[in-house]
Amino acid sequence: MEYTPRLRQKYDEEIVPALMKQFSYKNTMQVPKLKKISINQGLGNATVDKKLIETGIEEMTMIAGQKAVATKSRKDISNFKVRKGMPIGVRVTLRGENMYEFLDRLISVAMPRIRDFRGINDKGFDGRGNYSFGVSEQIIFPEIDIDKVGSISGMNITFATSANTDKEAMALLKEFGLPFKNQKR
Repeated sequence: MEYTPRLRQKYDEEIVPALMKQFSYKNTMQVPKLKKISINQGLGNATVDKKLIETGIEEMTMIAGQKAVATKSRKDISNFKVRKGMPIGVRVTLRGENMYEFLDRLISVAMPRIRDFRGINDKGFDGRGNYSFGVSEQIIFPEIDIDKVGSISGMNITFATSANTDKEAMALLKEFGLPFKNQKR
């Protein structure tokens, strides 16, 4: 039997019918879907300490379950001692099963571990149905061993959806279980 991620199954069985009813779509293909999740981590001190990039790639690979790559600077910035082509961050783009597995871990395991967590801000939409938010510590993920962390660094997580409006995208992400601050219960 073929394995299907839990949230992928939830999308097919619960989210599609709920959104079709809410937005009165005529066809199931009109229902917005999650296309990809991008995780970015800027490591500004990597200009001084080259080992930070290797550590960042290692941690991001553990968190995402997929190999992360270093991002390189596009131009020289003398004030920050940055040269063109220097590694200054880490990123990974998740699609398919890896995307749903990461989203499941983010919602059910990592977010409850955030200190003083009252939900994520609903102002991170870009007007085209994509949503971004920041996580201030990478140690909220259980894959990271706190004893081996050299420095705490945050990351940006972006959800790219096929939704045409922010309202549709927010409804989709709420159905997946993302805890927004201004949610009415």
